[in-house]
Amino acid sequence: MSQQSATGPDTASAGRQPIAYCPYCSEETLFPREAGGWECRSCLRAFSVSFLGLVNPDGVNAGSGEVR
Repeated sequence: MSQQSATGPDTASAGRQPIAYCPYCSEETLFPREAGGWECRSCLRAFSVSFLGLVNPDGVNAGSGEVR
């Protein structure tokens, strides 16, 4: 069962760290939103962070054969 804290959901099981700073103003006044994502109470912006995938160090997108 996941626990909710002041910094967001328990991320130990997800293997990722919760965000610590607002990407817009760099303040630490972040709180989880009920609808998902985060809100910064310093600059009053709401945003979400998503994981897009792993990058292949050879410069080829895995599975697609595309070269970046």
